[in-house]
Amino acid sequence: MIDHSGFVTIVGRPNVGKSTLLNEIVGQKISIVSAMPNTTRSRVRGIVNRGNTQMVMVDTPGLHRPKSLLGEKMNAAASDSINEVDLVLVVIDAHAGLGKGDDMILSSSPKESFVVINKCDAVRPAEIAKVLAQIGSYDKAEYFPISARTGDGIGELVDAMFAKMPEGPEMFPSNMLSDTPKQLWVADLVREQLLKVAKEELPHSIATVVSEWDPPLIRVEILVERESQKPIVIGKGGAVLKEVGTRVRQQLPKGTRIELFVKVDKNWQGSERALTRLGLW
Repeated sequence: MIDHSGFVTIVGRPNVGKSTLLNEIVGQKISIVSAMPNTTRSRVRGIVNRGNTQMVMVDTPGLHRPKSLLGEKMNAAASDSINEVDLVLVVIDAHAGLGKGDDMILSSSPKESFVVINKCDAVRPAEIAKVLAQIGSYDKAEYFPISARTGDGIGELVDAMFAKMPEGPEMFPSNMLSDTPKQLWVADLVREQLLKVAKEELPHSIATVVSEWDPPLIRVEILVERESQKPIVIGKGGAVLKEVGTRVRQQLPKGTRIELFVKVDKNWQGSERALTRLGLW
């Protein structure tokens, strides 16, 4: 029986590994991951149960300097989540070191926050010690050097997180790992695989939305801002879309059919209506 429960939010600059950390702790892919900054565009919740305690983790968009309504809303989602939870994890990239964005996030987060120094597998111990010395002045509750990619240090972090959960009831069924709607999850899978297949050639200003949900048939629209971007997304002879469709099907129930379409929407990042339709807000 659950008698302790709480919310944990993960905040940090873009590309510090917040989504990888969430997936590692939940034990399953909950949030999409890519090397492209700001892959996460809205709050994603993962649910972890241990004994009599339930912990709901909230992955947030990376805090950045916004250039559109989408960027403003992403920042607001991340900032608002700091004030709505029982514990804040501030994630720092050990490889990149402490920057102005980290300073802003650390300065605005509660003293009770945990600071997670991620990607420690990619740097020398002396560099980790340097980052720890820099962030020590912020006087947060605890500091955890980890690697979300390898899992090093995750056990100690999770133990400390569960210990911070207050008394409270079960908020989600014990067999639920995330409350993300299936349609939004599939749309995100398509965007993730587009980022991986097209790589540097793909414009970041793309969006995906399920336009028809009739399993085993799922139709997904891919929105771009300019006509010149369509050939990049489609690929020569449709090669990019074919590869993306194959990769997405491999992560869905056997027999699922994915149909992908590319459309131009010049102002989707600045349109309230478009962002609502995309399921972002």
